[in-house]
Amino acid sequence: MSDNLLFKRTIVRHDISSHYLPEQTRSLRVYLPPGFQQWISYPVVYCQDGEDFFNFGRIATQAQRLIIEEGWEPFIIVGVDVDKKLRTSEYSPDGERHANYVKFFSEELVPWVESHYPVRNEPDERVLAGDSLGGTVSLSIALQYPTLFNRIISLSGAYYDCSIAQLTSASSLSQLRVWMTVGLQEDAYETDRGVFDFVSLNRTARRELQARGAKLVYSEKDGEHKWGFWQKEIPDALGAFLGPNAPVFE
Repeated sequence: MSDNLLFKRTIVRHDISSHYLPEQTRSLRVYLPPGFQQWISYPVVYCQDGEDFFNFGRIATQAQRLIIEEGWEPFIIVGVDVDKKLRTSEYSPDGERHANYVKFFSEELVPWVESHYPVRNEPDERVLAGDSLGGTVSLSIALQYPTLFNRIISLSGAYYDCSIAQLTSASSLSQLRVWMTVGLQEDAYETDRGVFDFVSLNRTARRELQARGAKLVYSEKDGEHKWGFWQKEIPDALGAFLGPNAPVFE
C-alpha cells in the first residue's frame, strides 16, 4: 500500500455554536475514512484534547492504516479541541466549567455531529477517548449520560479524588466497557495540582469500576505520562471496540 494513500486523509474542521460555553463556540476536527459515503453509517470515536490526539497521537493516520491495510470497518473520529488554560476547569469534575462542558458535549456536540455526519447513534457504536484529564472527563460524561456513552478509552486517566467520588456514588456500572492503560514510570508525575502516582490512581479507579460491574481491559506498561507512550497504545485501544479481534473485557 502506498504511503500516499495512507497519508491522503480527509480531515474537516468546524466551529460549532454552544449555549453552555461562555465563548459560545468550540472547534472540532473530523476524520472521514477512506471511501466515505454519506449514505453509509459509521461508528464514531469522540476524542478529548482533539488537537493533541490528531497531532501527537496521530490518530487519523493510524486509523487510515488500520482501515486500509488491516481491513477494519471504517469509522469516523471527532476531535474536540480545548484551550489548555481552561483544560482542568473543564475536564476535572470539581472544575468551574466542568458541568457546562459535559452538557455542551452531550447535549450540543453529539446532536450536531449526528445531524451533519452519518454516525451511528447507539451507545455501543460511540467511543469516548481521552488522555490524563481527558480520560477523567470521558468517564464523567459516560456516568452522567449513560444512554449516550458506555465505551471509554482511558490513556493514563487522572482519577483524582473527585473522580473516585463519582464512581463510589454510582450503584451499578454494568453497562460500561473501559479500555485502560497507565505507564509504570508515571508514579511521581507533576501536575498543576501537585505530584501524583498515576499508577495508584488508575488501580483505584479500576477497583471501583469493577466493584460496580464495569468490564475492563486494563494494562500497566513501561511508559511515561506523555504522547510518546500513548501514541503506541492507540491501535490496541481502538481495536478493543472497533477491531476485528476485540479482547475480552473482564
